Amino acid sequence: MNKKQWYEQLFENYGSRYEQENFTRGTMGECDFIEEELNNNKTLRILDVGCGTGRHTIELTRRGYTVTGIDLSGAMLEKARQMAQKSELKIDFLQHDARNLPFDSEFDVAIMLCEGGFPLMETDEMNFEILKNVTKSLKGEGKLIFTTLNGLFPLYNSVEDFCASATEEGNAVYRNNTFDLMTFRDHNITELEDDSGNLMKLECNERYYVPSEITWLLKSLGFVKIEIFGARLGAFSRNDQLTTKDFEMLVIASGK
Repeated sequence: MNKKQWYEQLFENYGSRYEQENFTRGTMGECDFIEEELNNNKTLRILDVGCGTGRHTIELTRRGYTVTGIDLSGAMLEKARQMAQKSELKIDFLQHDARNLPFDSEFDVAIMLCEGGFPLMETDEMNFEILKNVTKSLKGEGKLIFTTLNGLFPLYNSVEDFCASATEEGNAVYRNNTFDLMTFRDHNITELEDDSGNLMKLECNERYYVPSEITWLLKSLGFVKIEIFGARLGAFSRNDQLTTKDFEMLVIASGK
């Protein structure tokens, strides 16, 4: 049996703790932005890739959109279903690996926020498979909105210092960050407490991308219009030009 990857171990028993992390608090503002991008067109079908506990899926459904949430983690999906039931919402939450999706031209929009799978995979090829499968899931004129780690940030800033400044008591702690200039991967030790109170120590690595890479990957998948902005928690905006101080970038691709 293959050893579970760090991201699989992380989300086995982390649903409640996950929702207490500071980076999950931008849901309302992020959904406001998505609505603007969709011109409040509630006839559009939305795929939420790496939906986790379903925070964006549930909020958009509450606002009248038809959203399907997919995630690799059965535990996170169970938490999402419980939260949807609590809100009396009927939502399809499906367990799928984003590198191998069963959808073909079924959705008008795909969202992939807060590193929803991409760019957590252990190889660049696997990350590309996620983009490829999400693209296949979209209709011809579909739109893809996602956030990913900004490769310009570690060239000018310390990832470890940023994570330390952005965390709060009880959140995950990131130590021993080392950024590899040849692969643009940040390796670190993540320490956290799971929902059962067990201390976990995971050896993680995440891929940072520069804008030109993202643009080329999306062009190779057939997207015509690709726009990249700085991604600010809970306050996505087309007015935020990407800079070296942005930890994440917001990508909007359309016109496939």
